[in-house]
Amino acid sequence: MAYKNIYGFLRAGVAVPSLKVGNPIFNGKEIQRIAAMASSKHKVKVLVFPELSISGYTCGDLFHQRVLLKSCEDALETLLQGTKTLDMLIAVGMPIKADNQLFNCGVLFHRGEILGVVPKTFVPNYNEYYEKRWFASSKDRISEWIDLCGQRVAFGENLLFQDTTSELCIAAEICEDLWTPIPPSSRHAMYGANLILNPSASNEIVGKHEYRQALVKQQSARCIASYLYVSAGQSESTTDVVFSGHGMIAENGRILEETRFAEEATFIFYDIDIEKLMNDRRKNNSFMGKFTEGVSYEKISFTFTDIEIGDIKREIDPAPFVPASKEKRTEKCKEIFTIQSIGLAERLLKTGIDTVVVGISGGLDSTLALLVCVEAFDRLKISRKNIIGITMPGFGTTGRTYNNALLLMKELGITVKEIAIEDACIQHFNDIGHDMSVKDVTYENVQARERTQILMDIANKESGLVVGTGDLSELALGWCTYNGDHMSMYGVNVSIPKTLVRYLVQWYADTAGDTLMAKILNDISNTPVSPELLPPDKEGKIEQKTEEIIGSYDLHDFFLFNMLRHGFSPSKIFLLATIAFRGKWREEEILHWLKIFYKRFFTQQFKRSCLPDGPKVGSICLSPRGDWRMPSDASYEIWLNELENMIIR
Repeated sequence: MAYKNIYGFLRAGVAVPSLKVGNPIFNGKEIQRIAAMASSKHKVKVLVFPELSISGYTCGDLFHQRVLLKSCEDALETLLQGTKTLDMLIAVGMPIKADNQLFNCGVLFHRGEILGVVPKTFVPNYNEYYEKRWFASSKDRISEWIDLCGQRVAFGENLLFQDTTSELCIAAEICEDLWTPIPPSSRHAMYGANLILNPSASNEIVGKHEYRQALVKQQSARCIASYLYVSAGQSESTTDVVFSGHGMIAENGRILEETRFAEEATFIFYDIDIEKLMNDRRKNNSFMGKFTEGVSYEKISFTFTDIEIGDIKREIDPAPFVPASKEKRTEKCKEIFTIQSIGLAERLLKTGIDTVVVGISGGLDSTLALLVCVEAFDRLKISRKNIIGITMPGFGTTGRTYNNALLLMKELGITVKEIAIEDACIQHFNDIGHDMSVKDVTYENVQARERTQILMDIANKESGLVVGTGDLSELALGWCTYNGDHMSMYGVNVSIPKTLVRYLVQWYADTAGDTLMAKILNDISNTPVSPELLPPDKEGKIEQKTEEIIGSYDLHDFFLFNMLRHGFSPSKIFLLATIAFRGKWREEEILHWLKIFYKRFFTQQFKRSCLPDGPKVGSICLSPRGDWRMPSDASYEIWLNELENMIIR
């Protein structure tokens, strides 16, 4: 669907023209053709061409020929006239005469107006490169303004190009500049640039493209910026070297789109997220730490006017906590499990405790917590019999979860206890005068708190530590009983979202092979999520299903990630969710559950304000001592108002 781009997205691209070395007029027309196509067909806003793309990079001593330099200016003039109607910032490479020297430059222009000329700073003169034979460094320039194509334009390496309609701020560096210990883009970023352009001409030798990838990924990550890199293509001279037209669009350490060795002129584009980058910068107070360098920058303004674009060209991950590939999932699950188990093991070592108590329900969370306990005890070489697993059947316990709990504990070789809670709860109902036929929140919470009391008291009796089982998603939604399952002495799942808990249990099952343990774990993974506090149905199956009450954890984990990790607005999260879950949930359903998410997230903060200790394992955590500090009585009004004012098409 088409939408007004008010969420910080920018459609940016890189292009490799099929050029003729030493024929600027031809090359200029080819650049114009690609730019026109990118604008009209794909609504690209920023487009970068390779280093010296007007002339061709491999002209050699022809760069000293006046006719070539004059033809480059003529080609640029034609290009400016031919792109006047395009609402697109274009960057091309060409030789520029200034200060009695010749500079290898990037020329940036918009709607026929040259915004600035950026000369290359680091001019390579080693191995196959002899650029100093023709070009001077930006450090050798004198002028800050030059005349080009009848326009007075800014000239220098320290230029910033600011869109007046958004937070977009562009800077450029050229090829070799990136390969230095402190690239110019590092300074550009600290002065405000969030999109770095790099017109380049990097030839191919075995393995070099991997190094280029690493450079672009690392620099975009260090600068918390997007990075558009494009190298000269195969139509350059092959007298001594070959160019591949390596193009990359990167964002904060990730390559989003890439091309290399395309047989003809090629063009790639992607929707980068400027808002996300700026949110990340503001959160990272090391980004501008002790920045005192007094370099002078010239800021040039331009204005994008057409902000309506088509379908978003960006991969929106519906499961941001879960790696997409099985290989990466396996790697991450192992790492997460290790962090959890070491966290618990160190707590036991430092307290001198060699016994833990954990409630086992036969559900996902308690299963993962128990597996972590087993791993921690094995690491410490403490007998698994010192793990006291307690199953506490109540009014809502089903045969499936009850049997799985017992089988799991038996297979793991821990100490098994069973303490039914019905009689204790009935006595408590009588004590407080509650009619147990009323299946309300009191009915449910009495059971949760009874279980916690049992765990705490047995921990006291055995000089042990109660291991909490609650996960990150439950904490975000407040889907736990205050001072019930909300409370423990150390919570190993505290920063594991529900969508990831399932994968962790499945991963452990895979490592168990074709065994009874694997079968138990797989059945637990396939059991509906439920606190089992209400009686089962007539067939003895789970009646109280969490996701039918508060919504899918797939949705809530998506909301949580984008709210906390990126600071996105409710309307932007809604937009992203409609794309990520297209075909699975209707827009009305997504909006309904998003409102529920915000209401619960705000109103349930009081439970997170007194959270037990537990290890952080990912980028999102709700510990009141670390990642998330929020007043328990904050208002959610402006967040809900934004959603209420949205118009669903």
